[in-house]
Amino acid sequence: MLGEFMNLLMEQFYVPLYLITWVVAVYRYKTYFDTALKYFPIFIVYTFCTELLGILIKYSNEFQFFSDDRYSWHNVIIYNFYQLITFLFFYWVYRNVLREKSAKKWIKYGAYLCTLTYVINAFISNPLHNHLTYGDILGSIMLVIIIIYYFIEKKDEKNPFPQWQNLLFWTSIGLLIFYIFFPVMMLVGITQQELYYKLHLRQIFLFLIAFMYSCFIIGFLAGKRQAFR
Repeated sequence: MLGEFMNLLMEQFYVPLYLITWVVAVYRYKTYFDTALKYFPIFIVYTFCTELLGILIKYSNEFQFFSDDRYSWHNVIIYNFYQLITFLFFYWVYRNVLREKSAKKWIKYGAYLCTLTYVINAFISNPLHNHLTYGDILGSIMLVIIIIYYFIEKKDEKNPFPQWQNLLFWTSIGLLIFYIFFPVMMLVGITQQELYYKLHLRQIFLFLIAFMYSCFIIGFLAGKRQAFR
């Protein structure tokens, strides 16, 4: 049983990657403990637990939500909730980092809108069995816009420390690349499953996860407190 579970984790290589990222995040915590990313390790371990639970629900009879065999492997509800938490967490991070007051205000309104979209989407499409795609799309677009605005602010900022020493810089790169493609792949996967597999979007999705968390790890290792912003 343990051997099968370890083999399964190796196949789902991104799950151990979350754990590795968390270990690095904790090890380097002193470099960002008083910044807007101070709760980042909690978010990463939450990601790890979510993915681990998702695997257990899908492949183990002991962790299934539904007794009906048709839905016994359905684990989408935990990912719907996770994705909303993800967007709200990073909206909060950038709202605390950006200096323009109007940008902070629009991020706050955007967080309300994103949450409302997920709630409405939950009425349109059963969140127990379906992805809340409209919420995912809106949340992704908003996060991409916020990150682009962050880079614009950084461009005009004078800082004696190079950007490669800024944890949030690496975090933003990873998030930006992932969430540019994330809603597109989700939409194709739901509406055009044959095309989804033909284009190998599953493999691309996993590569983007690995790229994003690799950026996080680089940021943790290279980041210096004085360069953070």
